[in-house]
Amino acid sequence: MLLMSVKEMDTIQSSSCENNLKHVLTSKECEPTIFRNNCHSAGILEDLQSLRKNEVLCDVRFEADDGKIVIGHKIVLIAASPYFRAMFSNFDESNKDLINIRSLDSTILQLLVDYIYTGEILITKENVQVLLPAANVLQLHYVNGACAVFLQKTLDPSNCFSIRAFADLHNCTDLLLSSEAYIKQHFLEVVKSEEFLSISSEDLVKLISCNDLAVLFEEKVFECVIKWVKHDLNQRKDFLPELMEHVRLPLLASRPDVLNNVIEEPLLKNSPKCKDYVIEGIRFNLLKSVQHFTIPQTIRCKPRQFGNSKKVILMFNQRLEISPKCYTEWYDPATQLRENAPGINDCRKTAGFGVISDQFVFVMGGVNGSSSKSVSMLDVFSQSPSWIQMVDMEVKRKDLGVGVLDDCIYAVGGHDDHNALNSVEVFDVSNQKWRMVSSMTIERHDLGVGVLNNRLYAVGGADDNMCLKSVEYYDPTLDTWTPVEDMSVSRQGVSVGVLDGLIYAIGGYNGKDLKSVEVYRPSDGVWSSVADMEICRFRPGVVVLDGLLFVIGGEIESSIVDTVEIYNPNTNTWTTMRLSRNEVQIYGGVVVDRPLQFTN
Repeated sequence: MLLMSVKEMDTIQSSSCENNLKHVLTSKECEPTIFRNNCHSAGILEDLQSLRKNEVLCDVRFEADDGKIVIGHKIVLIAASPYFRAMFSNFDESNKDLINIRSLDSTILQLLVDYIYTGEILITKENVQVLLPAANVLQLHYVNGACAVFLQKTLDPSNCFSIRAFADLHNCTDLLLSSEAYIKQHFLEVVKSEEFLSISSEDLVKLISCNDLAVLFEEKVFECVIKWVKHDLNQRKDFLPELMEHVRLPLLASRPDVLNNVIEEPLLKNSPKCKDYVIEGIRFNLLKSVQHFTIPQTIRCKPRQFGNSKKVILMFNQRLEISPKCYTEWYDPATQLRENAPGINDCRKTAGFGVISDQFVFVMGGVNGSSSKSVSMLDVFSQSPSWIQMVDMEVKRKDLGVGVLDDCIYAVGGHDDHNALNSVEVFDVSNQKWRMVSSMTIERHDLGVGVLNNRLYAVGGADDNMCLKSVEYYDPTLDTWTPVEDMSVSRQGVSVGVLDGLIYAIGGYNGKDLKSVEVYRPSDGVWSSVADMEICRFRPGVVVLDGLLFVIGGEIESSIVDTVEIYNPNTNTWTTMRLSRNEVQIYGGVVVDRPLQFTN
């Protein structure tokens, strides 16, 4: 009888197990799988740092100005820094084990080498000014960015100019942009600092020429210029004309007390060029007092825009009382803030709305449900904004379409209480009068109007007999109307929005209220459907803001709609927000630059 040894038995059992496992793995489907040890890299770094601390296998030593030595492994430093890769690959230092680095402080060098081995860096107020340029030298981009973030958190009115200059010197783009944005946003506090008085004339020109400077009243810009010049009068007085070029005197000349201070300023009296700027401001405001509506021709006549939300919606509302009353509100979708806007005398629910230069709002026709020639205008940047009566249109209109093209307002079609209209007229800014242009091919009221590619599109509506799905466009250079492809359905009371080179026809009525939306692409000349709104809407207001379509209010089966739906073209989806204000109907809206009276 043969007896097997323990070793032989183990060998037989092992072989048997391997065969069984091989059979099992062969019979089962099992895809190749990569397993990742997320602690592996950190563990390797910890071991390398331990080796460095114990000077194990270290093959390079750096000597700083103060004679202190920082040690490391060439291969680790090469992997982390393009600077070290170049040093050890192409220069004489590649064969040395002691290298003099005179341009870096030993403490900072130690911090940066420690970062290479640990991935951690300690930034303080005391070391950041030396650490950032050192990180630039070694091309350690993460450390550079961390220093920039650290400095961004320390920005205040007393140091923002120094930080900006530091960022510019070391080509830190993000920090430069952040500091410039801070200076503009906190302008009123910044100009009170000692640093402000020491900036160069070039930096001051760059600052006060910004259109998004956070200043409500232009006299603050004027005051800071005079303050800066007087701080070193002999050296700076010759810069005054160049600086005053960027002070928007027409914006403050309408206030007698401020105007008097400007006129009486001795520094301006002694400069012919500065006196010209003062005269320009006075003339502009004299012209406005006569004409009420004057489009600024130079940047000095345009209000500055600032803040996170540069535009808001002016909404036209109606309270459903025994005697309906119309009023207006400022609405900022970003903050959901709503405030009362200048009151409008008559109920203009069937009027048309348009805005020129995002500043001058026009309401035309449609007084208390009847056709009208009357036109009112609101300058949202007036010191005391109110609706001003403008010159009447040539034709009575209600339920008209309105489009703005080349700073001119077109009143398109509508109804005169007896018949639908095909006539079109335009407000000519050169003489501030209305004149007739070519009529549409058919009569339309309750139509939508959109402007795209220097053409005015009249969309849908109704004639005296039926709802329309036809569309035509006006070419102002030829003074002609040309039909394009019909929409898929007829739409009376349709609203139109133009976004990203496309025309959206939204809602309306064709025997029933509609929630469908279709879009026209001029490139291929066809209409196609996009996602439906969540509810039907007849005569809603439509505006475009921040790359989105806002569809505001409207009616459904003659009942009010107190919501706004927002369309995102990137996702082809709608979201809804409620704007309830106790039996209030929103029937129109326009986007304007945020006025002085509406700030967060």
